[in-house]
Amino acid sequence: MKGVDAIIFWIGVAIFLIAIYEAMVLGIGQAYGIFMISLILFFVYGYRKRNKKK
Repeated sequence: MKGVDAIIFWIGVAIFLIAIYEAMVLGIGQAYGIFMISLILFFVYGYRKRNKKK
């Protein structure tokens, strides 16, 4: 993992953990947006990782 990829991955993990906490406290409906942000970051990370192999 290089610098930017590591940052994207770890921010995605952190936001996912925050989303889990919010889902437990407020409910899944209130944390849905936060889950989607972490999912987008994981998609970006996977896209960047696949394109580096080419």
